[in-house]
Amino acid sequence: MMLHSEAQPPSLSVIVPMYNAGASFHAFMESLLAQRLQSVEIIIVNDGSTDESAEMAHRYAASHSHVQVIDQPNGGVSRARNAGLAVARGRYVTFPDADDTLSPGMYSKLLEMADADDLDVAQCNAERVFTGSGRTKPLIPTDRLRSTDVLDGPAWLSKALATNRYLHVVWMGIYRLSLIRKLNLQFEPGLHHQDIPWTTELMMNVKRVRYTDEILYSYYVHDRSISNQKRTGEKNVAYQRHYLKIARMLDEINQRYRGKVKISPELHRQVTKEALTVCHALRREPEEEARQAIIADIFATGTPRRMVRNARGIRQWYQLLLWLGRIWRWRKG
Repeated sequence: MMLHSEAQPPSLSVIVPMYNAGASFHAFMESLLAQRLQSVEIIIVNDGSTDESAEMAHRYAASHSHVQVIDQPNGGVSRARNAGLAVARGRYVTFPDADDTLSPGMYSKLLEMADADDLDVAQCNAERVFTGSGRTKPLIPTDRLRSTDVLDGPAWLSKALATNRYLHVVWMGIYRLSLIRKLNLQFEPGLHHQDIPWTTELMMNVKRVRYTDEILYSYYVHDRSISNQKRTGEKNVAYQRHYLKIARMLDEINQRYRGKVKISPELHRQVTKEALTVCHALRREPEEEARQAIIADIFATGTPRRMVRNARGIRQWYQLLLWLGRIWRWRKG
């Protein structure tokens, strides 16, 4: 691996938000250091870790000149990524999670794609690894989506969303840093699943993107994952507010860009899909007081009108009408 000089910016800035990554951090760092890259900088943002991963990060920085650590009070993954973006120097930037692992050729492959076609974004496929059993599963099955030619961002996002398997995760790709800075695009602090609005707005501005169906990233599914935690009561009420906010942000993005790019049915559909996630959570909530609080939030945020305005396709309209009927029946007061 060739490292960059101060005069020569690196090809890639790897921004790693880290909070209590535990023993998984060692495997992640070894897979990152094994990348076959021409030039790279690794920026670990220690987001107030209280376990051994903070000390491990500083040991890696002390022994590898292209690794640096930013220490900050715990503020969440968005603030950590934004802190890394503020100092990144690469032509491209990426955001892997500190408890996953990478194929040795992941970033060299994506950079080759980016350089060959002057891409704003290059993305790959990934696999879920279930930690209990070791079982693996492709994130996007190849029968749903194969490698693409160069597309513009809205066309790619529409194609990916149409698979019903795509996840808005920033760790599957590399992104042109100059475009992110031109847009002044930041991750929303305090928002769970902040990748969803971030990637959507970025893709509205991307002129050239390619996807390879090669699996180059391993995403470990464990109980610590935010999306896998079981929530009831007040915690569930607070969590569903994130999805209501995401639905609003996606709707606002569509409105903002509708005169500049084609807003496809898939881009409308994802607004209603995120809001319907909150409806599904109602059925699993055992506490009546919490259910009523979630229903109150749905109406207070104008979400029913937002869902109706963006619903597309017979199947989604069926789900929407079914859930709106249930919510009206369950609503008290």
